[in-house]
Amino acid sequence: MMDMLPDAIIQQILSHISHARDVASCSCVSKRWKDCIPYSPSLYFPRNAFHSVADADAIICRIVSIVLRLEELVVYCPFSTSSLASWISLHNSSLRILELRMDNAVDKFFGSEGNGDRVDCIGAAHNLEALKLWGVSLTRSPNWGVFKRLRTLEIIGAALCDDAVKDTIKACPNLTDLALLSCDGVTTLSIELEWLERCRLDFLGPGNCSLSVSSMRLQVLEIQGFSWVRVNKNHKLRSLCISKNTGRLYGVDTGKLVDLEHLSLRGIQWSWNAISSVLQCASDVKHLVMKIEFCGDFETLQPFPEIDLVEFFNNHPRLKTLEIHGAMFAALCQKNSLKKLDSNFVIPNLEEVLVTVRSPLNAEQKLNTLESLVDFSVKLRKMVIRISQMKNCHETADDFFEEICRFKHLNNDIVHIE
Repeated sequence: MMDMLPDAIIQQILSHISHARDVASCSCVSKRWKDCIPYSPSLYFPRNAFHSVADADAIICRIVSIVLRLEELVVYCPFSTSSLASWISLHNSSLRILELRMDNAVDKFFGSEGNGDRVDCIGAAHNLEALKLWGVSLTRSPNWGVFKRLRTLEIIGAALCDDAVKDTIKACPNLTDLALLSCDGVTTLSIELEWLERCRLDFLGPGNCSLSVSSMRLQVLEIQGFSWVRVNKNHKLRSLCISKNTGRLYGVDTGKLVDLEHLSLRGIQWSWNAISSVLQCASDVKHLVMKIEFCGDFETLQPFPEIDLVEFFNNHPRLKTLEIHGAMFAALCQKNSLKKLDSNFVIPNLEEVLVTVRSPLNAEQKLNTLESLVDFSVKLRKMVIRISQMKNCHETADDFFEEICRFKHLNNDIVHIE
């Protein structure tokens, strides 16, 4: 049926094919189809697409050289530095999206000393709008010049150093999206980008790494692995996620979070000053996740101090969803936390609650807290109690579970047990 279509429509149809194997197959169908392949704007070469490294390098070069105006190039299989330089040289004015998987083992196969030269090659693609690099080594600053049109930069699984990251970001002054994921080697990271809207940072290891972010347009910030966090007060943050899976988080300075809707605080050990500072600044937050195990500034792991339930919800009147882990819930369940409850108190906007209970200790107070959340939340639609991770196998755990089941039976439309 396609033989009946005009050439322009066949070109348009085949231009949506980017997978290297499909492109090669199309060129074998007929001369007419083969003549359309040079008009493909996008090429994708998956990992293990070829039998050997040498085959991959040669075939990629041949297919890339056929295309007249390449806009998007994604290469996950091995390639040499010289090949990359030739691809970029051939399409440096048209290339908009570039995604590459770097591999030091490939450098050794081609007799190259490292992938620093391959990173430098990218600088010739001066019209790039999106750049994504996997497994790259940025232990020295890349020789890029300035990417004036680059809006999205993602670096994944990289070995970094402070100066190299600083110069890399400096070469991309107009970024709106920045992601540095599963990276290691940085002790201090400072990001100052005028147009930055979304930033994701995931750094490995328990080290004391500090972060400073400054952008007046920043809306989404997701970070993991930093011990000190500072966000310039002139921002428009709507979503903030801070995690510290190893080591301790000592301090967070964000300024008033007036536009914040989603807040997630996760980790093993945070300074209580850092926790309370963020909660005070995020008084207008609508969706809150608290999954921090312990507080304490030093080696000693300490429980959360007592949190007054009435004060907490009065300070966060717009809260719609709340997810709290064992430590935060335990802090809300101390003997004095419900003393300020009276008939005038209401939780005005809370609709969903997810509570993870890790211990049957202080069972009566925990049940009283759960009952208070149901009784005083005028808009509550769903409460999930997650108790499958309870560590205590003593009979008190069975008694507590029976009480939870009784509580669910009394509030069957709202309460659910996992």
